[in-house]
Amino acid sequence: MIQTIRNAWKIPELRKKIMFTIFALLIFRLGTAVPVPFVDKELLGNYLNSMSGTIFGMINAMSGGAFATATVFALGVQPYINSSIIIQLLTVAIPALERLQKEGGEEGRKKIAAITRYTTVGIALLQGFGYYTLIRTNNLLALGGMNGIWAGIVIVLSFTAGSAFVMWLGEQITEFGIGNGISIILFAGIVSRVPNMVMTMWYGVQNSLQESPAEGSFVLPWWGAILIVIGMLAIVVLIVFISNAERRLPVQYAKRMVGRKMYGGQSSHIPMKVNMSGVMPIIFAQSIASLPATIGMFAGWTTESEGFGGGLMRVFDTTGVLYSIIYFLLILGFSYFYSTMQFNPIEVANNLKKNGGFIPGFRPGKPTADFISKVLGKITLFGAIYLSIIAIAPIVTQNIIGVRNLAIGGTSIIIVVSVALETMKALEAQMLMRHYKGFLE
Repeated sequence: MIQTIRNAWKIPELRKKIMFTIFALLIFRLGTAVPVPFVDKELLGNYLNSMSGTIFGMINAMSGGAFATATVFALGVQPYINSSIIIQLLTVAIPALERLQKEGGEEGRKKIAAITRYTTVGIALLQGFGYYTLIRTNNLLALGGMNGIWAGIVIVLSFTAGSAFVMWLGEQITEFGIGNGISIILFAGIVSRVPNMVMTMWYGVQNSLQESPAEGSFVLPWWGAILIVIGMLAIVVLIVFISNAERRLPVQYAKRMVGRKMYGGQSSHIPMKVNMSGVMPIIFAQSIASLPATIGMFAGWTTESEGFGGGLMRVFDTTGVLYSIIYFLLILGFSYFYSTMQFNPIEVANNLKKNGGFIPGFRPGKPTADFISKVLGKITLFGAIYLSIIAIAPIVTQNIIGVRNLAIGGTSIIIVVSVALETMKALEAQMLMRHYKGFLE
């Protein structure tokens, strides 16, 4: 691997791409440290730290901790991700957008990208206003912004501009750097929290070794830290294995005469990824499953509250059994939803029939489509169970150790490993073009 990096560094074009990517990530990390005016960062950080397990905890993890400190890049790439998902869903629902994507060619893709950018700005405005409302209603504004509409305008526009700049930065990395820019920015934000997590674990183990640790301090038994490290390594190995796993359906093409030449007769296969939907089912399921806890935090309810509010918070506790069951079922549902959106068995069967291809043992047309649907259902179930294990494993680990506020998330691990694999393959392709050995050999 070190030799591969040295060979890549010797190539001027590849060296420029690597340097551009590093420089863009440096700009992103600098932006996460630039505070938005009129916000009390200390009060906001304490408030959001008490909201672990809600949707705000997930956004804070994706932004690299910028959300909890109200910096310019607090919203991160979330508005762009939400916009991309919305446009993808609308492309299936609206025939005009579907034609634009499939038949528009390069111009159609540019129009879809422009619509996605405008939608990103609109979502960033809404999220920025919601974030400002959260800050204002909980008295988290600094003294200079307690009154007047000017503070609200500055805060909302700062969040929106920061999100738009992150979107533009990601597009620049995709065009002039290595890999997918948005994914790499998301990767950088999550990885930046690793040192903080390691220090938290270290202090927790130190506190557990003391005879009388301070009241309210974070305590983590030494065997719990070892269990967490082993579990994370096992999850990484599982993610790498599943990310490269696929089911290959054999395809045979019939021979046919075109003029005086014989075409066809060769064998091929249809690759079907075990985890087609990626990490999106977990993100959607986590957003919906944590909705009751988020509403309860807005209302000021806790697990110790009396009445309906306290009961709701106890039932939907993010480390409880019911939350885990709902989380599991939502991941299953969204996995099937995304797999059916990304892979259409009828369309694949029709394309095979048009090109003279068939799956051995099945007649072209509907029997082939039914067989592909059956295989897709089995693969999707396996992939959904895999995602559920990754998502629920941190919850089970925290319950075994007896720790509630340790920031470990299966979603973050999947994103980090998947982006690392994608970037590695992109660099591998660049190396293969120049006849160098890459990471995957």
